[in-house]
Amino acid sequence: MNYRMVFNTIGKVLRIESILLLLPTVVAMIYTEWWQAFALFITACIAFVLGMGMVFLCKPKNRFVYAKEGLVTVALAWLAVSLVGALPFVISGEIPNYIDALFETVSGFTTTGASILTDVESMSKGMLFWRSFTHWIGGMGVLVFFLAFSGKSDDRSIHILRAEMPGPIVDKVTPKARDTAIILYVIYMALTLVLLIMLLFGGMDLFESAIHAFGTAGTGGFGVKADGIASYSPYIQWVIAVFMMLFGVNFNLYYLLILGKIGSFFKSRELWVYLGIIFTATVAIGFNVFALYGNIADTVRISFFQVSSLMTSTGFATADFAQWSAMARTVLLMLMFVGACAGSTGGGFKVSRLMILIKKTVNDLKKVLHPRTSTVVKMEGKRLDEETLNGASSYLTVYVIIFLVVFLLLSLDTGVASDLAVETNLSATLACLNNIGPGLGAIGPMSSYAAYSPLSKILLSITMLLGRLEIYPLLLTLTPMTWLKK
Repeated sequence: MNYRMVFNTIGKVLRIESILLLLPTVVAMIYTEWWQAFALFITACIAFVLGMGMVFLCKPKNRFVYAKEGLVTVALAWLAVSLVGALPFVISGEIPNYIDALFETVSGFTTTGASILTDVESMSKGMLFWRSFTHWIGGMGVLVFFLAFSGKSDDRSIHILRAEMPGPIVDKVTPKARDTAIILYVIYMALTLVLLIMLLFGGMDLFESAIHAFGTAGTGGFGVKADGIASYSPYIQWVIAVFMMLFGVNFNLYYLLILGKIGSFFKSRELWVYLGIIFTATVAIGFNVFALYGNIADTVRISFFQVSSLMTSTGFATADFAQWSAMARTVLLMLMFVGACAGSTGGGFKVSRLMILIKKTVNDLKKVLHPRTSTVVKMEGKRLDEETLNGASSYLTVYVIIFLVVFLLLSLDTGVASDLAVETNLSATLACLNNIGPGLGAIGPMSSYAAYSPLSKILLSITMLLGRLEIYPLLLTLTPMTWLKK
C-alpha cells in the first residue's frame, strides 16, 4: 500500500474543497448573511490547512497508484470531504447537531437527497447553496474533478477513475485518464448550463435556477421548497423531468455525439432499455393514478416526472407518491432498484449491470439445455469476459447482503411510527443504498429522516457512501487485509 500517495492525494482533494467553499461564501455575502459567510470561510480555511498539512507531511517516494490504492483513495477522500463539508452547518448553527449535519452533507455529496430538515425554507441562502452545490460536486465525482483540474496525473489514474465512476464497466474515452476526466466534466458543465438557462426562461430567479440545476445535474434532489417542485409551473417540471432523464444517460454516449458518431449513440442497447423502462413505467403508473388528477396532461407530466426522478435516483417530487396506490408504489420501488445507466450521475443498481445478469442467466440456461454448445455473452456488441460476468454476480450478492443487514439494523430503531416501520425502513434502506433520497411511509417526499436516531443516521450515512461508491471502495477500506504492506 502506497500510504503516502493515498494521503497526499486526499490532501490535494481537501485543498480543492477549500476553494469550492469560497463560492457559497460569496453567495452568503451577496445576501448579507455574514455569519453564514464566516462559517463557510472558516471551513474553507480548515480544509486548506488540513490539505496542505497532508500534502506536506505525506510526500510520496513514488507515485504508483494500483487498483488497491485507487479504491482506498476514493473511499477516504469521500469521507474526508464529507466530514469537513458538514462544518459550515454546525458553525452557523443552522444544523447544530454534527451527526445531523454529517448526514445532510453525505446525502449531498453522494447525490442522495435524503434530508433531516423539517423546514428547509427557513435556511439561509448561503447554506442552501452549499447544500445543493455538494450535489453538483459529487455528481460526476470529487476525484474525477481532481483529475480534471489538478494539472497532473499519470496513466495509473484510471484506477481512481474506475473506482469512482458508477457502473460495471468503466473505460477511458481517451488514452489519458486526465483527458477523460476533463471531457466528462466539460459535458457535465455544458448540460448544467443549458438547464440553468432553460430554468431562467421559465421564470425562476438565478438563485433557484442554480439550486435546481445542481440538484438535477447531480441527480441529487435538494431544493428550496418544502413541496419539492410541486409549486412550480408545468414548464419547469417538464424541463427538470427531461434533464433528469438526460443526466441518467451514460456520458460516454454524449462524447460519441460530440465526435459525430450519431449512429453509435443510437445503437446503445443500454440506452434503449433505459428509455424503454421509463416509458413503460410512466404508462403503467399513468393508468393507475389517472383518477387522482382527472386529465391526461397532468397525469402524464406527474407520472413521467416521478418515474424520471426515481429511475435516476434524483428524488425531486411533484406529488406525494407515498399516498399513491400499492401498485404505483411498487413500480416506483422497482425503479429505485434498477437505477440509471452506467457512467451517468444517476444511482441505483444500473441498467447495464441488470442486463448483464439477465444475459448471463439466459446463457447459463442454454448451457444446461445444451452442455456441448459454445455460448458467449455480449454487451453492446462486445464479448464479456468471465471476470466481468462474475463481477456482476458478486456485486448482486454483496448488494443483497448489505441491504438485508442495514434493513435489519434499522428495524431496531423505534423512532419511526410502528405502523409504518417496515415500509419506512425498507424504503429508507433502498433509498439510501441507491442514493435516491425520499422513500415511502414516514420518509415520503414531503417528509424527512429526522425521526431516526443518531446511530441510524450514521448507519444510513455509511449506506449512502456504499451506494455512491458501489460498495467495494468503502468495504475494502474497512477491511484490515487491505492495509497490509504486502
